[in-house]
Amino acid sequence: MPPLHDTTSVAAALTPRLPAARRPRPRWRDALAWCVVALVGAALAWLVYWWLEELNTERVRTAGARRLETYAASLENLLDKYEFLPRMLELDKDVVALLQRQDDPALRHSVNEYLERLNRQAGTSTIYIVNLQGHTQAASNWRQKDSFVGDYVAFRPYLQDALRGRSGRFYGVGTTNREAGYFYAQGIYRDGKMLGVATVKVNISELEKSWNTGTPDKVMLADSNGVLFLSSAPAWRYRTLNSLPANVRSHLEQTRQYHQEALPPLRFDADLPRTDGTRVVAIRDPGAPDHMRPIPMLAQTRALAPRQWTFIYLSDLSSVRANSRIGMVFAILAYGFLVLLFLFFRQRRRALRQRLQAREDLLSAYNSLEAMVAERTSRLEKITQSLSEEIDVRRQAEQQLHRTQSELFQAGKMAVLGQMSASITHELNQPLTALRTMSDNAVLLFERGRMDDARNNLKNISQIVARMGTITGKLKTFARKSNDALVAVSIDTAIANLLVLVERRMTLERVTFQLRITEPELYALCDSNRLEQVLLNLVTNALDSMATSHEKVLSLSAGLNTDAGGDWIELRVADTGPGLSEEARARLFEPFYTTKPQGQGLGLGLPISGQIIADFGGTLTAEQTNSGACFVIKLKKAPQET
Repeated sequence: MPPLHDTTSVAAALTPRLPAARRPRPRWRDALAWCVVALVGAALAWLVYWWLEELNTERVRTAGARRLETYAASLENLLDKYEFLPRMLELDKDVVALLQRQDDPALRHSVNEYLERLNRQAGTSTIYIVNLQGHTQAASNWRQKDSFVGDYVAFRPYLQDALRGRSGRFYGVGTTNREAGYFYAQGIYRDGKMLGVATVKVNISELEKSWNTGTPDKVMLADSNGVLFLSSAPAWRYRTLNSLPANVRSHLEQTRQYHQEALPPLRFDADLPRTDGTRVVAIRDPGAPDHMRPIPMLAQTRALAPRQWTFIYLSDLSSVRANSRIGMVFAILAYGFLVLLFLFFRQRRRALRQRLQAREDLLSAYNSLEAMVAERTSRLEKITQSLSEEIDVRRQAEQQLHRTQSELFQAGKMAVLGQMSASITHELNQPLTALRTMSDNAVLLFERGRMDDARNNLKNISQIVARMGTITGKLKTFARKSNDALVAVSIDTAIANLLVLVERRMTLERVTFQLRITEPELYALCDSNRLEQVLLNLVTNALDSMATSHEKVLSLSAGLNTDAGGDWIELRVADTGPGLSEEARARLFEPFYTTKPQGQGLGLGLPISGQIIADFGGTLTAEQTNSGACFVIKLKKAPQET
């Protein structure tokens, strides 16, 4: 065989014989090829339509979610603005005196004028005082023909809650003037004895005007029974998402929440769930003819947990589907053009192939040998280089892993602080509002010469300021980076610091908290800041899981693990949520796995918490209970501090 460097000799030695003339291909193969082309075109058209629909739907979903959060925040701010107002009426001596002397017409007239001024200044709808028998004694609308003075309102749930010592909150249609509003009710006490109830009515229907975006999109607010009491589409107001059971209708008629409204259900022509938690629905507009097809809409919801309301945002999908159809047509045209272009070049290649076939066969062997030698040489060089670089890469990776873990722990705390921002803001807003009210009251008390009452008012202001300082101090301590050194940490102190951060949320969501510590002094070998991060993550997850539970009980216990000889401390965080499925328990500590709805969790909290406890030399596990889920932390016991 000639040497490899002699190209002419190699080509001569490897030149193959010309193949015999090929027989024509059967026609059924051409037909099969055209069928494949048609199927590929149809599949491509469907794929383009599906991709464009998903892309545009996600864009619509994102825009709708932003608007939904804006509307929810606006409503919460409006309702929170008047929380303090019923309590302020307890400070007025004339209001208290009227409830003690209900047959004094001059006193009633004075209170009516005071409520009228206060209602005008606060911008509320109506403010009125009710006695323990449910009869209205004074009202801000006492001058009007449909005045509330003398009305019997004991059947209203907000008044019943206030008479039981709770804060009454209720939305309903007025039985006197048929004006809908949100009612606040709070008991009025003197020397620990309830004298009556202060009630404030706020008209929130003005929010509907800001919901009109000039598009077919619709915004609705439904109560816990599925009744739409606010809607950007007036024809949909006081309709229901589903047919109401007989017992629910009976309760609504008894409380007169919606007065004499018929509450008919909306007509759904389609209701299809999506993987991202939204739904595609087709709702027939009330009063529209049957032959008119309903518009498909993307339904997104946002729950307002304390009030058991649900925001619903319906985004019009007509433009989404129209754009998807246009894109599908364009894809079909482009595919047809490519098929024609392919046939053109294929015909040209057939003419050239016969002339180049011999030359290609001659050079293929030589080129393959040269390519094989070059490829193997290149592989050997790369392997040699990669072996020398792998050691440095692994060393750098170990260093980077340690830095990344530290940053990930800190990022986890920042994520928790971000999730708590709304609750902390609300926690500080209420003391600030109380400070303003108490400051104004202190000025009035000084002017009236009531020095003892003014001194008590100033003491309360000092206590509120100290409480706000405690909250911000705990947040600052929680946000700082932790040390790697393990020290003896008091479990009592860690739990107390945790409760400062979640106490307000548990109060708002009406969660019953149970704490059980079996030993008087428990010290664990860990880092206090990171241990509080883990406890806060577990408690936050437990509160999220109980968002839809009827009974909300959060239990936290700490004690020595007797099975391990008393050398380990065991902390248990249990809730009454829906619990954990087998799949969730198996993948619970996998990064980015979460059972929360999209946009409410990254799936990093439990993996980070598990790594933190592992760094302490302990364990974090999950257990299924009869009433929910339970997470168990085991830490090494440390000597008590002296």
